[in-house]
Amino acid sequence: MNWLQALLLGIIQGLTEFLPVSSSGHLEIGHALLGTSGEENLTFAVIVHAATVLSTLVVLWNEVAQLFRGTFTTFRWNEEKNYVAKILVSMIPVFIVGMFFKDEVETFFGNGLLLVGICLLVTAALLALSEWLQNRRQAAGHEVGYKDAILIGIAQACAVLPGLSRSGSTIATGLLCGVKKESVAQFSFLMVLIPIMGEALLDGLKLIQGEVTSELELVPALVGFVAAFATGCFACRFMIEIVRRQRLVWFALYCVVVGSIAIIASVC
Repeated sequence: MNWLQALLLGIIQGLTEFLPVSSSGHLEIGHALLGTSGEENLTFAVIVHAATVLSTLVVLWNEVAQLFRGTFTTFRWNEEKNYVAKILVSMIPVFIVGMFFKDEVETFFGNGLLLVGICLLVTAALLALSEWLQNRRQAAGHEVGYKDAILIGIAQACAVLPGLSRSGSTIATGLLCGVKKESVAQFSFLMVLIPIMGEALLDGLKLIQGEVTSELELVPALVGFVAAFATGCFACRFMIEIVRRQRLVWFALYCVVVGSIAIIASVC
């Protein structure tokens, strides 16, 4: 992987981690178009995921700091502890998948664009349906509850499939549950911090222990990190505003176009 490929893939990761168009699916498409494959991809994935975690912390720093203070500076039960508890509940489904089905999930990656295309069409359907129902509702919606958290968590677990957008699935599920649009995007981005950091840590340990080798050079690694971080900061802010304004249908149309192209390319 050279620095230009790393730059393009970093931009793809940073943008699509937060936009509801599937980062894993777009990375699969990116690798296919750029001809990058091999064990260095694991190292690169760890680096760009760390970059997007850092961009989330930067954009939502005030919210994260408030949750941290409210959780660890007092022993009484408060709103911050209640919010963190909902995040932990939302992590249960993806924890189960990661612990017991990780090997099965990994078999879905690197197998061509057909599955990516199909999952992008599913993402489009979820986004369109959620916006349609939001427009028909009269009520403003409610804050995230524990039932909402587990359903959003199930959506996140399903989104391990390449092409099924994590942010798109979780935000759409929250909107379908009647959660306020002002609350669902923030919850979606905060709930993924620990799973992404955990996955990056496990993959990093594989590299350290020699279970996986990599020939990724320093310059492409740095370029990919900076690109993913910078575009991630932009995309995170942009997506929060988009959800507030209910403009998800445009991303649904985009997923339909890209998904259709991916399916056609896979069968031709």
